[in-house]
Amino acid sequence: MALPSMAEEESGKVDIPEIIFGHLGDSYEWHIAGDAVLHLPCIVVGKGGVDVFMSDKLEEGKEYKGYHIAQDGDYAGKIVTADGVRPFDISITKNVLELFIVCILLCSVVLGVASWYRKNGYKKAPGGFVGMMEAVVNFIDKEVAKASIGHGYEKFSPYLLTVFLFILTSNLLGLLPIFPGGANLTGNIAVTLTCAVTAFIAINFFAPKEYYKSIFWPNVPIFLKAPLPIMPAIEFIGVFTKPFSLTIRLFANIMAGHIIILALTSIIFVTAQMGAAICAPMTIVSVLFCIFMNCLELLVAFIQAYVFTILTANFIGLAHNE
Repeated sequence: MALPSMAEEESGKVDIPEIIFGHLGDSYEWHIAGDAVLHLPCIVVGKGGVDVFMSDKLEEGKEYKGYHIAQDGDYAGKIVTADGVRPFDISITKNVLELFIVCILLCSVVLGVASWYRKNGYKKAPGGFVGMMEAVVNFIDKEVAKASIGHGYEKFSPYLLTVFLFILTSNLLGLLPIFPGGANLTGNIAVTLTCAVTAFIAINFFAPKEYYKSIFWPNVPIFLKAPLPIMPAIEFIGVFTKPFSLTIRLFANIMAGHIIILALTSIIFVTAQMGAAICAPMTIVSVLFCIFMNCLELLVAFIQAYVFTILTANFIGLAHNE
């Protein structure tokens, strides 16, 4: 998150919406602290082929190789050509880098725990971090996958565990105010939609034939499915509304938490021009509320990861209901 500079505070022109939505959105650079900025590689495919350059070439409205970052319009904040056309953009943005960090972190944790078991086997009980990870794995495997899916749950356990750990790690890193945290990964609807698409595949592509029969010819009175396919239409729509609800629930809860914390932090800058008598107590109020909201968001990070996982497991279980 890029906080307002000293010049902005003194001039009284702090753009609060820009601070909030600038944090919520994606970008081609990562503000680490103060004026320290991590410039990320831009990779665009235009008429002349593939162009690779660092994002500092485009900062402050600069143009490079016929590309610039649009300031307004449909492509605001995105790389466009001189005539306003959006090229094929596969740049390493802030959210993409955070995605890589989460994946590397999860792979390191899982491989580290697996290495401990490979060395020690079942000779001694795991403790510390390994013991905590064993508890998490057992919980997702037995209390979520097995309880929700039943027979044949084993093949879905790795997927459910991956989804839970990915969402949880992304949520927790999003709460960190310093690099490599602070990116709004699960508050990005493209990320939550991708998670929901994987759930859609797990629910529908591995379901038995009885599942499709219950959709297109459900066990209801004949007048509800012929001549007008009322129930089949409702069931078919439900195939898509289930993952859609997963997308919106995770996206909205995480994004709302970030907005509230940023808005509470902005109170300090809004009241800075009102004098010490107002700014000082409001700063204390802002800090106390931010601490409270961060603690609440820490709880929400776990809850949203669990809710997404348990609902996905329930939907898979309903598809395999004998």
